[in-house]
Amino acid sequence: MKIAEIRIMRGPNYWSVKHPKIVVLKLDMEEHAGVLTTQIPEFGTRLLKMFPGMAEHRSTEGHEGGYMKRVQEIGVPLSNVLEHVALELQTLGGMNSGFGRNYHAPQPGFEYVVFSYQEEKAGEYAAHAALRAVLALAKNEPYDISPDIEKLHEIREDEHLGPSTYSIVSEAVARGIPYIRLNKNSLIQLGYGVNQKRIQATMTCRTASFAVEIAGDKNATKEMLYEAGVPVPKGDIVYDLAELKQAVKDLGYPIVTKPLDGNHGKGAGINIKTWEEAVTGFEMARKYSDAVIVEQFIEGFDFRLLVVNKKFVAAAKRTPAMVVGDGTSTVQQLIDKVNSDPRRGVGHEKVLTKITLDNDTNGILVKKGYTLETVPAAGEELYLKSTANLSTGGTATDVTDLIDPYNVLMAERIAGTIGLDICGIDVVTSDIAIPLQEARGAVIEVNAAPGFRMHTSPTDGLPRNVAEPVIDMLFPGQCPSRIPIIAITGTNGKTTTTRLIAHMVKSKGYQVGFTTTDGIYIQDKLLEKGDTTGSKSAEFVLRDPTVNFAVLECARGGMLRSGLGFEQCDIGIVTNVAEDHMGLRDIYTLEDMARVKAVVPKSVSKNGYAILNADDDNVFAMATDVESKVAFFSMDENNPRILKHVAQGGLAAVFENGFISIFKNTYKIRVDRVADIPLTFGGRARFNIENVLAATLAGYISQFEISEIKTALRTFLPSASKTPGRMNLFKFPTFEVLVDYAHNPAGMKGIAEFLQNVDARKHVGVVAGVGDRRDEDIFELGKLAAKMFDEVIIRTDKDLRGRSADEINNIVIEGIMHVDPAKPVKVIQQEMIAIAYALEHAEKNSFITIFSEDIPEAIKLIENFKVIQDRRVMLD
Repeated sequence: MKIAEIRIMRGPNYWSVKHPKIVVLKLDMEEHAGVLTTQIPEFGTRLLKMFPGMAEHRSTEGHEGGYMKRVQEIGVPLSNVLEHVALELQTLGGMNSGFGRNYHAPQPGFEYVVFSYQEEKAGEYAAHAALRAVLALAKNEPYDISPDIEKLHEIREDEHLGPSTYSIVSEAVARGIPYIRLNKNSLIQLGYGVNQKRIQATMTCRTASFAVEIAGDKNATKEMLYEAGVPVPKGDIVYDLAELKQAVKDLGYPIVTKPLDGNHGKGAGINIKTWEEAVTGFEMARKYSDAVIVEQFIEGFDFRLLVVNKKFVAAAKRTPAMVVGDGTSTVQQLIDKVNSDPRRGVGHEKVLTKITLDNDTNGILVKKGYTLETVPAAGEELYLKSTANLSTGGTATDVTDLIDPYNVLMAERIAGTIGLDICGIDVVTSDIAIPLQEARGAVIEVNAAPGFRMHTSPTDGLPRNVAEPVIDMLFPGQCPSRIPIIAITGTNGKTTTTRLIAHMVKSKGYQVGFTTTDGIYIQDKLLEKGDTTGSKSAEFVLRDPTVNFAVLECARGGMLRSGLGFEQCDIGIVTNVAEDHMGLRDIYTLEDMARVKAVVPKSVSKNGYAILNADDDNVFAMATDVESKVAFFSMDENNPRILKHVAQGGLAAVFENGFISIFKNTYKIRVDRVADIPLTFGGRARFNIENVLAATLAGYISQFEISEIKTALRTFLPSASKTPGRMNLFKFPTFEVLVDYAHNPAGMKGIAEFLQNVDARKHVGVVAGVGDRRDEDIFELGKLAAKMFDEVIIRTDKDLRGRSADEINNIVIEGIMHVDPAKPVKVIQQEMIAIAYALEHAEKNSFITIFSEDIPEAIKLIENFKVIQDRRVMLD
């Protein structure tokens, strides 16, 4: 058994729309093909011993233990075991996922395994680790999963959102606000386009940089708070031991040392009572800052007060990592006992963090004359860290409801004084329920990026949703977070429909971002060139801060490779489903291809619209699987599907009596005469009429006026610059040339229908087979060329996609000869030479159709040739 292919899905996809983050494995089962777990002696016993947690897996049985019962009594394929092991490994690594499926691949002996992930790298690693573990179990060989779990923990700590960021993102998602992770750290975009807001940990796009600088300068902060009447400890800034000595003399013991520019308690020393301890604290602080703050040590408990958007929201009492002696256990045994608490994990994976030993811990033990083998007295509280940070094993108790009103007001004043929108205030006092001044407490620090974990997941007390006021601040009231998204897919017509809709939206006054097979456009400016119809291209548009409307072309390849780049759109259009790219990525039938294309309408929001082609059986059938509203379009006003849909109160657009019309209830709204819409070439390009119907519905659903839709349809002029490679027509003095990107039989049939209405003495075609298509597809292309053209010139693509040029061309020629053995055929492999030949030998009143791979170069060549021809005519 081995992995033949691995794909990472990052959005709604062919395998699952509701579970966008999944790993797709194609397994070559090799000698394990058809082998069930019951056929391998003691397999289930070994599996449960290696993964005890799998006893809780339910599977299709629907109850705990159901899966292991199937493994041991009924038998399941090893591919199914691999799925469950991959999920269990991620759970052990602190990343519970839970979704998994198995499918038979089209090829005998191959299986598909699909399982969810939290972090992409973890999912990919779990796939390979699960394979190693399952093979070892099958062969009854030893396998240690500890290194795999440790590696997954490392990946989680490196890749997973921190608890503060995660709480804000979770609150946003709960409100339907989308997010995009902009880097591997905590920089997050909430919302799309012009409506986006950004956070990094608990700093937001509203956080003032000057306020962050003030909070980072502890001395400046203390001076400002002192001037504002806030109790702060006395202290000074020192740079060397001489200044430290003077500060100690002025302040007296006990003291605190901490770096001037430190954060999260790094480099801080507390309750220092001797000169030796003072020197050690000074040197520790100097690791983080040249300047060291020396100040009075305030007796009391450590509290954190949180203010968001000028309002107090939560308070927590923080206790440093500690153990309590029982009179018999050593310090190490007590630590192990505390760490055995199931609430404690590695880093931020659980509510609490395990206590680890570091220099701070060793220093504390040495100061007390203890070692890890020391047995503390019963009831003795032994603190193991000098700060109360949860990330070092500390605990938190929620005290929000206990805080005195004076302290609430003080916290809000501090946040306003420093100028922070999210402000964490560290207070030391004997009792937070007593005004700070009366309790002889003090504010010891102000934090510009305070952690939320102590509030969202306290060790004791009520959890507080402190992310809620953050989202309220960023998106107040009815402030929008999304921008309208129209997604277009189908076999043919996607790019033309995308460009037409983008033009219509721009005409309405929006700042449009759109993706096509030739590039990404932001406000009509080409920013990325190439086939940009995948998830990353969609995200490019949605990340742009100037865009307030997105029109996204979504191709088969991108959806199969990584899924959509968004989880929800407002309008999803499917133009048609035809045979193209068949056999690639195990898509062999039209039904399979339809399931790929159906990802787009399935991703439409419940209040949105799926716009579907009622003339296409596979597209029409998609209406039964969507949760959104549905609108249909048809070239036949009497299509029974349309009539039934409209009779039931549905919406449709049809080609009727020469017009583009919208059917709504019992009314018919005529939009424009087809012959007056340039894209239809006077009504001759019927496939473009379909594109116009889909675009018209998109505009109408987007609440554009009929007059605005009509104007947009009439002002969208097909040309080499506006719609490159889509029905680009060039008129020479004695002949005409059409350039199109059609590269499959369905596209060619559309062009053939157009050519039937073209009055020409001779039709010449420049065609090419595509190497990664099936033989029958290439053969069909040849047959169509023979029917469409009086003379055929065969060229080859630059990318032969796994075949030789001769192999491809011979199949094309076979198709041509099958229809007309006498058909004139010429093979010119280089595309530009083939085009040049066709132009130079063009006969009077002929029509040349060029199916091009390199559209920009083909258009440039034709335009240059036209300039030369025009000059010749002028000279003549």
